[in-house]
Amino acid sequence: MNRLQGSGNNKKDKLLNLTLVGIVGQVGCLTLAIVIVALFGGLWLDNTLHTKPVFIIVFLLVSVPVSVLVMLKIVRMGTARIKAGLPTAEKGKMEEPIGKDK
Repeated sequence: MNRLQGSGNNKKDKLLNLTLVGIVGQVGCLTLAIVIVALFGGLWLDNTLHTKPVFIIVFLLVSVPVSVLVMLKIVRMGTARIKAGLPTAEKGKMEEPIGKDK
């Protein structure tokens, strides 16, 4: 009986874990993409304007707070999605009062 009761919680835990892995994956990929765009943009501008390390350093320094802001936005959206999904998963289940005989 415990195995059957735990299967609903196990399914919710798996879904929550997959959602969290998706959020972490999005954050990691977007952070990497922002840094790469900053690096190549800085390299291109430095080669075009012949100012060797100036734009690379500035763009990489600016990419750090930009990636932090993007990370916060993704995490907020993900947690809002998780919070919104929790009540709907429990909507059909009602707890029985303690001491109530069937």
